[in-house]
Amino acid sequence: MNKDEILKKAQTEGKEKDLPDIEAQKSGAWAAYIIGVLLLIAVDTVNGFVLHYVNRGADFALFTMAFVVFLIKYIKLRKRHELIVAIIWGVLAASMLAVWIMQLAGVM
Repeated sequence: MNKDEILKKAQTEGKEKDLPDIEAQKSGAWAAYIIGVLLLIAVDTVNGFVLHYVNRGADFALFTMAFVVFLIKYIKLRKRHELIVAIIWGVLAASMLAVWIMQLAGVM
């Protein structure tokens, strides 16, 4: 492939993508995730004080979302840091799943 072919291919690759839209979507997803985490912390805190019980099912769902995000980032970017963070979120998600199942079974 010569220089002109590479340049032409690079110019045509980005035509179907709306970069401002993609960036806005990324920002919105990040803000939604942060708000979700803060709301979950608030709900868990209130439930702990008022009901003396915190359902770990929502924690499991949130941690699984973070696990999937970092796993996909690792698959696409192949950065070791992303894999380490994905493993940490995966362990946290598995822990919350185990606690939630124990709560459902009446063990906790």
